[in-house]
Amino acid sequence: MNLENVAVVGASGYSGEELIRLLMRHPGVNLVSVTSRQHAGKVIEEVYPRFRGFKFSKVQFVDSNPEIIIASGAKLIFLALPHGLAAEFARPLLKAGLRVIDLSADFRIKDPEVYADFYGETHPAPELLSASVYGMPELYRDRIRGANLIASPGCYPTSIILPLVPLLKKQLLDPKSLVINSMSGVSGAGRNASIDFLYVECNENARAYGLPRHRHLSEIEQELSFAAGEKVRVSFAPHLVPLNRGILTTIHAMPVSGIGPDEITAALEEAYGDEGFVRLLGTQALPEIKNVVYTNFIDIGWKHDARTGRVILNSAEDNLVKGAAGQAIQSLNIMCGWPESWAL
Repeated sequence: MNLENVAVVGASGYSGEELIRLLMRHPGVNLVSVTSRQHAGKVIEEVYPRFRGFKFSKVQFVDSNPEIIIASGAKLIFLALPHGLAAEFARPLLKAGLRVIDLSADFRIKDPEVYADFYGETHPAPELLSASVYGMPELYRDRIRGANLIASPGCYPTSIILPLVPLLKKQLLDPKSLVINSMSGVSGAGRNASIDFLYVECNENARAYGLPRHRHLSEIEQELSFAAGEKVRVSFAPHLVPLNRGILTTIHAMPVSGIGPDEITAALEEAYGDEGFVRLLGTQALPEIKNVVYTNFIDIGWKHDARTGRVILNSAEDNLVKGAAGQAIQSLNIMCGWPESWAL
């Protein structure tokens, strides 16, 4: 078969490293370029010794420059860059006829004013927003297939949107009742030397952060609003816990009058019963991070609290796989007409 030439831009971060790990076992790709300003000139196995001897381990890091990426012959580009910077790369790459999967927040938010509100800066490429497709395969598979610009979802939003969208679409939950708490491993903060993320600060500790307006709220509320057909506002509290990777989310919601556990179960089974990477645990088991790390699965369980009348939804995922690199490769597989499970 003909291999698809791909590049990973910003391959020195956790998501970039995870992309490399997964692409090394992908039967349909040829990794022709990896970029990193700090590692330019080194080969992959020098930067990541655990990849020594694997396919693509001798690929050399090059400077993060659109012209160099275009000259590499790559036809599909993963952007694993910070928000703001990713858009600056996307514009020339798209102009050159390449297809782009962006793992940053730059193209997730459709309204540039909302982006500016949550990210504190003017959107760097607003003309591209209408062309971007939100890269959540379970919701937008048909649109992903023909897209040239994919906005791959954030890790927290994936753990929240997937459990809620089918229930809001069927108007089974009161959108005003949503209260969400999530716990994330430290890799979710990215590879940086901030004091807040040093071992001694994180180990044997747990803390909330980003209250009351975590940036991912903009993305979460956008997609939930689309599903509900009305403006949705949620309470969202993210927490940092002493794990390397993984996200556990708990959602409390009030069903609309007359809706019981059976309707919740039926809606989730109808939406995801045939989905390869959504594992429905029903009402008999609760998701655990240890069961999803290093996989592209999201596990979803739910309970009905007869005492309060609320529904409690739980989900667990690996923030670096289903919440980042794995979901991006799932989109790649759809774009190229391959089985979605390849490399995953």
